[in-house]
Amino acid sequence: MQQDPRVLRQVAGRIKWFDPTKGFGFVVDPEGGPDILLHANVLRNFGQGSVADGAAVLVLAQITPRGAQAVEVLEILPPEGDRLAHIEDLHETSLEAIAALPLEAARVKWFDKVKGFGFANVFGRNEDVFIHIEVLRQSGLADLGPGEAVALRVIDGKRGRMAAQVLAWEVAVRGV
Repeated sequence: MQQDPRVLRQVAGRIKWFDPTKGFGFVVDPEGGPDILLHANVLRNFGQGSVADGAAVLVLAQITPRGAQAVEVLEILPPEGDRLAHIEDLHETSLEAIAALPLEAARVKWFDKVKGFGFANVFGRNEDVFIHIEVLRQSGLADLGPGEAVALRVIDGKRGRMAAQVLAWEVAVRGV
């Protein structure tokens, strides 16, 4: 029996992979259905330009002649696992303590996925904030572009200010 293509189904899945350069990726359907195409435009409508592999997502999906496709992202949660324990400055910081930090508006100065880090400029401050790739991944993101608006929760690390959490600006504005 074929599903009516106008019917939207809410799917709580995981990101199989997402490539911002290609402009798409896939969500694994936990009910064993076909992988669900996640187009970059649908992700951008949620306010993010990338998403980490393994991140939990809640999407509205529909069956099209080309297969299952996400039409809206409702929620993204970071991948499960050893949360920030291997980042020296954060290994003793609880998730509750990080969530209690104020959000600081910033723009990405540069981020190099291959090097595993980058920097952002916080509005109203002269110093840069260090962003580690694992913090980015644990925040549910996979990459950042120069000039991208983000909201940061920042701690004072041993070598200066560093991001403990990175949120896409649009997500932070919605009150996550």
